[in-house]
Amino acid sequence: HGVINFLLETDGEIIKKATPDVGYLHRGIEKISEIVGYVGTMPYTDRVDYLGAMFTNHGWALAIEKLAGIEVPRRAEFCRVIASELNRIASHLVATGSLAMDLGAFTPFIHWLREREKINDIMERICGARLTYNYMRFGGVSRDIDADTIDMIRRWLDHFEPMMTEFDRLITGNEIFVRRLSGIAVITPQDAIAYGLVGPNLRATGIDWDVRRHEPYSIYNEFDWEVVLGRGVHGPVGDAFDRYDCRLREIRESVKILRQACDRIPAGEARSKTAKIKPAPNETYARVEGPRGECGFYVVSDGTEKPYRSRFRTGSFTAMTIIEHLSPGLMIADLVALIGSLDVIAPEIDR
Repeated sequence: HGVINFLLETDGEIIKKATPDVGYLHRGIEKISEIVGYVGTMPYTDRVDYLGAMFTNHGWALAIEKLAGIEVPRRAEFCRVIASELNRIASHLVATGSLAMDLGAFTPFIHWLREREKINDIMERICGARLTYNYMRFGGVSRDIDADTIDMIRRWLDHFEPMMTEFDRLITGNEIFVRRLSGIAVITPQDAIAYGLVGPNLRATGIDWDVRRHEPYSIYNEFDWEVVLGRGVHGPVGDAFDRYDCRLREIRESVKILRQACDRIPAGEARSKTAKIKPAPNETYARVEGPRGECGFYVVSDGTEKPYRSRFRTGSFTAMTIIEHLSPGLMIADLVALIGSLDVIAPEIDR
C-alpha cells in the first residue's frame, strides 16, 4: 500500500507541527506513459488510485478521446457509470470503515468489508478483476454488462440499503466515535480553496462543487441525485465528522444513480471501433470526480502513438498539504483522526 512518514514536533501529547514526508512510493507513472504509449498506459492508471481504479481508467480514456475525437456509444456510457459508482461505494466503504477501525472500532469495518466483497464479485463479472480493473477502453469499455449482472446489482442494492442503517446503528451515533471526530481539524471554505482540496474534503466545508454536476461528463447530468455538502452534524461545518458524514451520504447518492442506470441502460454496442490511436499534435485536460475528488489528466500529443507529456492531478496529494496547517494544537491521537478523515492513500500522493 505504500509508506507515508509524518515528522512530528510535540510538546508532550500536543502537536506543535506535523510535516508529511512523502515520496517513498514514487514509480514514475507519468514518465512511463511516454514510453508505453496511449493504449499501454491504461493498466498503469489502475495503480494511481488502487481503491478507485475505475475513475483513473475513465479519466485517461476521456483525455485521449478528446485528443483523438473518439465517440463513445450510449450503452458504453451507462456501463462506465455503473462500474464507476460501484467502485465509488467500495472506496467509501474502505474510507469510512477504516476510519472507525483507526479510532478503535473494529466491528463496523468487518461489516463494510463483507459488502465490499460482494461489490468485488460483481466487478469480477463485469471486467474480470477485483481491484485493478483495466476496464475502460478508448471508445467504450472492454466488455458489456449483461442482463444477469444488472439483476445481480439490483439484488445487491436491495440487500445493501438496510445494511447502511445497520452501520449507522453500529458506529455513526457512537458517543466515543462522535467525540473523537466532532470539532477536530475544522477546515474553513477559504482554507479548502487555498489548499486545493477536492471531493468530499472540499464539499464537507459547504462548498458546492462536484465535477459530475458542475462540469458534467459521460451521462451524469441525466440522473437525479444530490451533491452532498457538510452540515455540521455534531460540531462546526468542515470538521472531521462532517468529512466522514459526507462520504456516508455519498454512498446513498451512488445507490440512487445505480438504480437509475440499471433501469435505463439502452441496447447497443459497448465499444466503438477505433483506428490506431495517433492524435494530431495538441493538448487537452480531462477530469472526473473520483472517490477522493477531482482526478485530472493533462496530455500533450506530438502526433505519434505516445504522449509527449502526461500529468495526473490527484486529490490525495492536495489533501496532504493541509495537514501541516491543521495539526498545531491537536493531540497526537487526533492526528490519526485527521489523516483518516481526509481519506488519503499513498499511491495517489506519489504516483
